[in-house]
Amino acid sequence: MDNTVEIVILAMIAAFLGLRLYSVLGRRAEHEEEVIQGPRPAETPRVAVGVADRAQEQPRMPVPGVTPAIERGLREIAAADRRFDLTAFLDGAKGAYRMILEAFWKGDKETLGELCDRDVFDGFAGAIAAREAAGESLDNRLVRIEEAVIVAAAFDAPMARITVRFAADIAAVTRNAEGQVIAGSLNDAVEARDLWTFSRNVTSGSPDWLLDETDEA
Repeated sequence: MDNTVEIVILAMIAAFLGLRLYSVLGRRAEHEEEVIQGPRPAETPRVAVGVADRAQEQPRMPVPGVTPAIERGLREIAAADRRFDLTAFLDGAKGAYRMILEAFWKGDKETLGELCDRDVFDGFAGAIAAREAAGESLDNRLVRIEEAVIVAAAFDAPMARITVRFAADIAAVTRNAEGQVIAGSLNDAVEARDLWTFSRNVTSGSPDWLLDETDEA
């Protein structure tokens, strides 16, 4: 066999081996690329760390719909009282509205004394005394609180004061000494609109706010 024939045979053998290697390595490489490009089960999805923390650290102001003066007052209160939470305050104000009304209707002076400052308590106590002297009683029911909106907020160290406008449906009945209905109806609720101002000494150890002024809205 001359050199030319040997070279041709070797070239054919090399080509054959090259095709075999490609058929193995080339497909393996393609398979590995598919695995790399696909999802890796061992990996944990990445989360933007710190976004939730920053959101929690943001104060609960500004409050949509309030004036700059109200927002400024709320910020001053929050700066002076680190425990102040606007959402908790509004929930507490609605609870106090219900409790104070029900205590007044029942003539429960003890509860009123715990929730009102001295001036407001004296006003409620006087109205209760006049009602009892007339032999009358109230059979009222708070159907629902439709609205509780902050309309004023101010901080005059150490006192914080926030005024809330309440709109509520109340079924009201007045009875005489014999229990007869002399005014109102439990079947027809009427809308009540009140402005109640709550105050708190921020240096006090008590977290409670007291009702210190009432008015009609």
